[in-house]
Amino acid sequence: MSLFYEEEGENTLPLACEELAKEVVDVALDYIGCPYEAQVNLLLTTDEQIKEMNRDFRGIDRPTDVLSFPMVEYEIPGEFDFLEDQEDCFDPESGELVLGDIVISKDKVMEQAKAYGHSAKREFAFLIAHSVLHLTGYDHIDEEERLVMEEKQRAILERLNILR
Repeated sequence: MSLFYEEEGENTLPLACEELAKEVVDVALDYIGCPYEAQVNLLLTTDEQIKEMNRDFRGIDRPTDVLSFPMVEYEIPGEFDFLEDQEDCFDPESGELVLGDIVISKDKVMEQAKAYGHSAKREFAFLIAHSVLHLTGYDHIDEEERLVMEEKQRAILERLNILR
């Protein structure tokens, strides 16, 4: 698995973000049964920057905790069989499945960890797991989807032993 990591802004999170992100992505992909080595881009940024991205890409003019930009559209969440016929979703050099981009607000990680009464590590890991599920076709638009996604997030964090 390849994680391309970038960080903007002066504030840093009090944890080893790149290493933790890689571990969470690996566990999440294993949990949902991804049969490929994969590639993810991760950008840690500020509320100000993510607000601009949220406005530009989603038309919502406020900061958010995480944005996910999947490179593949899945008809069935977590179903990878159709990818065999899709050469354009694999990196030609590494052969890895290009899942997409994750953008996380470092400000929101700290704010939400405090608000929910858990560690920055737990909040960061949750946002990575949440976003990997989005990158593999899961969503939480309706109640049934939300429940499925919440269960998968919980199970991934349990596998990592990152609890509230």
